[in-house]
This record gives sequence, structure tokens and C-alpha cells, in this order.
Amino acid sequence: MVLSAAAGHAGGTSHADRKQGHAGFWALTLGSIGVVYGDIGTSPLYAVRESVTAAVGAGNPASEAAVLGILSLIIWALILVVTVKYVIILLRADNNGEGGTLALMALAHRALQRGGGLVVLLGIVSAALFYGDAMITPALSVLSAVEGLKIVTPAFEPYVVPLAIVILVALFAVQSRGTASVAAYFGPITLVWFIALAGAGLWHIGDNPAVLRAFDPRYGAIFVIEHGVIGLLTLGAVFLVVTGAEALYADLGHFGKKPIRMAWLTVVLPALTINYLGQGALVLADPKAIENPFFLLYPEWAILPMVGLATAATVIASQAVITGAYSITSQAIQLGLLPRFEIRHTSESQFGQIFMPRVNMLLLLGVVVLVIFFRSSSALASAYGIAVTGTMVVTAMMAFVVVWKVWKWGPVAAALLMVPFLLIDLVFLSANMLKVFEGGWMPLALGALVMLVMYSWRRGSRVLFQKTRKLEIPLRDLVTSLEKKPPQRVPGTAVFLTSDPDSAPTALLHSLKHYKVLHEQNVILTVEYAPTPRVDESERVRMEPIGETFMRVVLRFGFMERPNVPKALAVARKQGWTFDIMSTSFFLSRRALRPAKDSVLPLWQDRLFIGLARSASDATDYFQIPTGRVVEVGTQVTV
Repeated sequence: MVLSAAAGHAGGTSHADRKQGHAGFWALTLGSIGVVYGDIGTSPLYAVRESVTAAVGAGNPASEAAVLGILSLIIWALILVVTVKYVIILLRADNNGEGGTLALMALAHRALQRGGGLVVLLGIVSAALFYGDAMITPALSVLSAVEGLKIVTPAFEPYVVPLAIVILVALFAVQSRGTASVAAYFGPITLVWFIALAGAGLWHIGDNPAVLRAFDPRYGAIFVIEHGVIGLLTLGAVFLVVTGAEALYADLGHFGKKPIRMAWLTVVLPALTINYLGQGALVLADPKAIENPFFLLYPEWAILPMVGLATAATVIASQAVITGAYSITSQAIQLGLLPRFEIRHTSESQFGQIFMPRVNMLLLLGVVVLVIFFRSSSALASAYGIAVTGTMVVTAMMAFVVVWKVWKWGPVAAALLMVPFLLIDLVFLSANMLKVFEGGWMPLALGALVMLVMYSWRRGSRVLFQKTRKLEIPLRDLVTSLEKKPPQRVPGTAVFLTSDPDSAPTALLHSLKHYKVLHEQNVILTVEYAPTPRVDESERVRMEPIGETFMRVVLRFGFMERPNVPKALAVARKQGWTFDIMSTSFFLSRRALRPAKDSVLPLWQDRLFIGLARSASDATDYFQIPTGRVVEVGTQVTV
């Protein structure tokens, strides 16, 4: 969804925290209510229903002990998993002000001298599982909201799935316009949503204050112990209340620690807790209300408006996950885990507002298939928890490394802090694994597919780099030879892009072979990706003369930045390099890959890597180079 020695320190100041002076603390707090908490804020639509049904079975009345046990588990899951693990601890583990699983991976990877490969593998696992979450969240949230129409009248039931698909298609269709124009409404709408949650909950708690006993953790512990496997299955459903907690960490860079914490402690946590207690009180008063305890909290006249508000809230929750998928894909590309995909910036003023057409289409297809296949939020809920619990387990493991190596706590102290949360996450993961055959296989299969793609791309890229490096000539040797016996010179500047700044670019060698000319000025340009979210302008460009007419230039970008070569070269002009973009030609080598008979990769992985390479977006567009200034030189390489 990403390293300098001082980066990622505990309590560091995030990019968004620094913006608070002009953006306003309360504006960021309101914005975080909409973007950060959209997902976890829609869990009341289905979490209590699924938890009670898992505990007592469909159609059976729930005892007071069961309801209090479930409510206790819900409350303490919110306190321990979300409040303590994420809000208090993980928000301090920032990577130059950015959060998220890939940011944490980069932070942990840099801190480890050995075992870095395992951390990268953990990052791949968490990123792969996120895509399952990104597909299930829109499908489950929108379906659960539209299902409220069945409470108004059962005649709406045949239209639930078609209406959900229409809403989802419309949601994905507007992604290309960007979220900047509508994001301003996210916070206020979601704030109204949380007020509605708390209001209905308070009304029913007043009818049955006994549910307040659920704050005693013994009710939850006794319930799990006495119910065995059923208790574990119930835990899998209870976990639905904390899905979306990863967004707290992932959106750290956009809003900052303090606004996210303020929004959680003053609005979101109280509203969710009150609503869950209210649903519990309703189920105790009327066991039949378990059919849909959320919408039945409201009087009949308010159900239809609440369906509309719930639909708006679930669209906002879906929007946050969709844009998160764009963000994590962009980070994965920068970290070398995926090939280049087209990235479009949709806002000139807000950094990070991007749209990725290919990712958008794949997500839409996946979401529509899920809705058609599962057809109800109850069926989809079984598939939901595995992806999120898997991500949380990985996050806890990488956080242990950060606390130990980056915060310098020592292994024992780090274990005392993080192992209890890892155990909680493992219990939730075990509970959700019981639902594998009820739909949980879907995010696992999708995650395995994405992991395979990321691993194959990373391994294939290394093999290709090592193979091409053997065939290349040391750059300094070539420059010395050319300046002793220079070919015919032509006016202007030639910029040769290469991933290896020490070797002569393939495009340069082929240009000399075919055109037999050399430009007056030649630049060997390499784009590097720093393991930090962003790179300061003062560190953007490194220049080194390697001859009278040759210069080596290295451009550095963070994994949260989209590389813009012409704009970065403008920084080089401030450092004394004079050039005219209109008399500069950019030479890129386009490699046509072929399977090698003696490849170190298995044949299936070889072909997968070649297919991924062919699907990669054009380097010209990716690096934002003017198309009229680009010369592409084709070569064939066996992998």
C-alpha cells in the first residue's frame, strides 16, 4: 500500500501533522471520520446479526448470557485491537510520516541486517490479502445497506442484488473523475451516520440498561470457554467489528496521528459501542429482531431514510478501500513488486489523489462477481474476515521488528508489547479459518494469486537484471573509448535511461551501432526508488561528470511519489546543468523478452514474468516524458 536512519522513529511528525497549521486540526479530524472510519463505521450493519447467528444458529432465540458474551467480545475487540494496537501503538510506527503495511515492511526491512527477505515476504502477503479486502468491502457493505429495503417491504427482495450492482458500477465508473470533489462531503455525511448510530443505540439501551454489564470482560471469556468450537466460530463473526482498522494506519500520512486519534476517541468508538449495545438490548427484548437488528433499531418511518444514509455510508467506505487499492498498487510498483501500471493524477492540489484504470476494472469485475455469486451480505460475511485477520497478523509481526530494531526497545520488551496482540490476531485468524469452506477460500485464493504474481515479478526482474548486466559494457570504459575516437557529433542533448548506472545503456550501444553518431551532450539517467514515502527536493538529483561530454544523473523518488522525469530534471538545472528540453532526446530500450532454454526460472514462472512484462505500461507515460522527445530502441532478450 513505501529508509534514512532517522526515519520511522517513534512519535515522528507525519506529512499531514505538519499541514495542520493551515489545514486546521478539526478539518483534518472531520475528514478522517469520513475517509479513515468509513469501513469500520459500517460494520454495525451486519456484525451483531452474524455474531448472534453464529452463536445460536439461524432462527433460534439468544439467551441473555449469549448476548452479553457477544457484546463483551465486541467491546473488548474494539478496545484492544483498534484502540490499543492501532490507535495508540501503530500510529507511532510511521515511515517518514506514512503508514500502511508496505510502509511498515520498508521500515522493518531497512532495520534488519539479516532476515530482510522474510520481511519482504510478509509485506507481499499483507499486500496480497489487502486486494481480497478491497473486493469484499464494497460488495458486502453495499449489499448490507440495500438489504434494508426488505425491512420496508419484502417485495423489494428480488431487486436487492440488481440494485447493489447498479450502485457499485456507478461507484467504479466515477473513479476516473477523482475523489477530491466529493471527499469534502465524506466527513459530514459519515458524522451524521455516527450520530444516527449513537442516537438509536441510546434509545434501546434506555429500555434495557442490563446490557451495560457487557463492559465486564468475564462475560466474553466465559462465553468462549463454555461454547468451544461454537465460541470460536462466534469470534470469527465478532471480528467483523474491527475490519477497517488497517485504514487507521494506512491513512496516517493523509491526516496525521492526532486527528485520527481524536476522531476515534471522541466520535467513532463511542458511537459504535453505543450502537452495538443498543442492538444487543433490542435482541434481548425481541429475539425475532435478529433478522436485521440494525435497521429494526429505528422506527418504521425512519427505516427508508436510514437505508439511504446507510447506502451513502457504504459507498464512502467502499471509496476509501478502492483508493487504498490504487495507493498500495502504486507503492508495490515503486518497491519492484509489480510491473508498471498507468497512473493518472486526478487532483492538482491534493497529493495522492490517483486513478489506475486497470486496477479499477479488475476490482469492478471482482466485486460484481462476488455480489452475483454470494447474493447476500450474510454469505459474504463468511469470506470477509480471513483477508483482514491475515493482514493484521503480518502487521503485528513486522511491528515487533520495528519496536525492537527501530525503537531500540530490545527483543524482550518488544515481545512483551507486541506478542499479546499477535496472539489475539492469531485467535481471530484461527476463528476465521473455520469459515474457509463457507466462502473464506475466496480471499485466500485471490491472495495466493497476487502473491504468485508479485513473487514472480520480483524474481524475474532480478534474473533479467543479472543476465543483461553480464552482456553490458562498463560505462566508463565506453566513455573513454568514445572520447578518444569520437564518432560524428550532432547538436543537442541525448538522455539514455537505464536501471544500471555503471553499465552502458543498451539504447546507447544500439544507437551507436545503427546511427553511428553521438550527441554533443550525453546523459546517462537512472531513476531510483527510495524506501521512504517521499524524497526531499534537495536530494532529488545527483549529478556526476564521467567525461567531457558525458554525465551520470540519478533521480530519486519516494515510493509514494509518481516519477516525473522532466520536472526532476528542472531541479538539475538549478544545480548548474543547462539544457533545453526541446533539443533533448530521450532514448529508451524496449526489450522483447523470450523464454530461455536454460532459464533458472520454471517454465510457468518464466512465461508469467514475460506476460507481466508485456502488460506493463509504457515507460514514456510512466515517467511522464514528452512523447515527441522519445526514441525507442528495440532489443530481444531471453530470460
